[in-house]
This record gives sequence, C-alpha cells and structure tokens, in this order.
Amino acid sequence: MIKIENIQKSYISKSNRVNVLDDVSLTIQKGEIVGLLGSNGAGKTTLIKILCGLINPDGGNIYINNKIFSQKSLMYISTVLEGNRNLYWRLSIIENIEYFLGIRGYSIKNKTEKINTILKTFNLIDKKFELVKNLSRGMQQKVAIIIAILCETEILILDEPTLGLDVKSNKEMIHFLKQIVESENKTILISSHDMGLIEQLCSRAIIISNGKIITDNTIENLNSVFEIKSFIITLNKKLENHQRDKLLSSLNLLQISELEDKCEVIFNIKENNEIYLVLEILKEFNVPIEKFEQRDINFEQVFLNIIGDENANGSIQYI
Repeated sequence: MIKIENIQKSYISKSNRVNVLDDVSLTIQKGEIVGLLGSNGAGKTTLIKILCGLINPDGGNIYINNKIFSQKSLMYISTVLEGNRNLYWRLSIIENIEYFLGIRGYSIKNKTEKINTILKTFNLIDKKFELVKNLSRGMQQKVAIIIAILCETEILILDEPTLGLDVKSNKEMIHFLKQIVESENKTILISSHDMGLIEQLCSRAIIISNGKIITDNTIENLNSVFEIKSFIITLNKKLENHQRDKLLSSLNLLQISELEDKCEVIFNIKENNEIYLVLEILKEFNVPIEKFEQRDINFEQVFLNIIGDENANGSIQYI
C-alpha cells in the first residue's frame, strides 16, 4: 500500500547541509499496522510530511496503492499530525466533522449513525456541540482521530495519536484502532514515543535514526533478538549521593528510584555475570537488601537497548 524508495531530504542549517532523511526505503502492505520509532530529530515527522504531500523530497520515489505519488494519492490518506493543530478551535466537534468530511466530498447526513456511534465510543456524544477550544487536549486529539477515521481512507497516518490521552482513553484508542484494522483492513502508520501503544497495536516496528532506518522487524522478533533480563532490588534505606553515582556508572541501563524511606535499583542486563557487579557494589555499601526480583521485559526496554547499542557506535543520541 505504501512503498518508499531511496527518499532523500536535507536542509541548510547555519551554512551546513543537514541530511534529515538519507536514502530511506520501506514497504508497508495493505492491512499492516507499522510503528515508526526514533529519537527527537531522527526524521520521523519529515517522513510523515513527505507522505502527506506537505513537503517535497530532494530525491527518491513514493508509491501509494502501486502508483507513483501525486495529488490524487491523497484521496487514500488521512493524517493526524502531532499536537492539536488538526482542528478549528472556534467550531464545535460536529462542525469540525462536517467541515472536514465536506472537503472530502462526504455529507454527514449519510453518516449520522456512524458519527454518533464513534462519539459514544470515545465518550464525546454529550459534547458534540461543544467548541473545540473548550475541550481538553486529550479530547481534541480524540476528535482529530475520529475525523481521520470517518474520512474512510485506506491509509491512516497517526503522529503521536495518544499524546494527551489519559490511561482509559489510551486503552479505548488502542481497542478502536484494532477494530478498524480487523473490520476494514486499513493500513496504519503510527509514529509514537508510547512504547506500550507500539507493542500492543503494531505488528512491525521501524526504527529511524539520523535519517536512516536502523531496524525494520516484527515486534515479536525484536523482543526475542535482545534477550534482556530486567531486575529490581529494593533496599531498606536511601543511598548517599556518592553511592548513587557509583551504581549509575556501573551499568548503562540502570536507574535508581527513591521511595519514602527505601530505594529501588532497577537494571537490565544481557549477561548474567552483570548481576554480581551490582551486588558487589551494594555489598561494599553494606546496604541491606529487602527484596530481589526479576521483572518482565517490555518493548520499551528493547527499544532503549537498540538505542544504547547505536550510542556505543556514536550514531544515535536518544532524548
């Protein structure tokens, strides 16, 4: 459904040419849900804007539905860009829906039942006549995604779709997007920092850094490739500053969380002998261990591990 070949894009910054996208190629099949991941400035938003026709690439080709990209390609695509710039704030929810469906050639008279159903799904039916400017950021985000779904395009491109959503709304969004894919076979590209969203919703993840694709694999394979183990050690006292510094410098993927009168040391390892490194340091501090347990690994930790490996080569800085 989407095919990108050797896309190039650069900008002039302070008399230097910066390659934002450097020979990027990828393919997304019809009905796939693909996550686009990367640090700030990696090139994700630039790639999305090129797919939406908002900016032109310097080189390369894009194919939508097996045809070279043109203005007509936009009939296949609905997009929600990051932030709350996707709506008219002085219009109500229903007026925004009517306007954006109208410029796509739809009449809401034929979609009243579907509009009401989706507004009920996202708990917005009682606010359909409310001005968008009076809604919370999370509600505004939901309205933008509702409009994108109602446009009934074959491709949905979502840039940070859960930004500003609370936990309940986040779960509703994931559930609804799954339903859309299963029932309508839509193709969805999601750019997000929400690792839980990517892991639960996407079948595949593409990780981009410094304008290059560094990983393109299934979520299942990414989770299995990096056989990381994660542990949490609960201490019955807080650590002093010099103790914290020594622990934090012992492993790359280690963090310390202070509770009321206790301390948690959370770390991820690839080799079992790294456990002893942490334990030896704690033994040196003479700090009693209250609890030692292994945690389930999640996709966020896999992603950070990939970023960490790239950092070692000096090619990625994760923010």
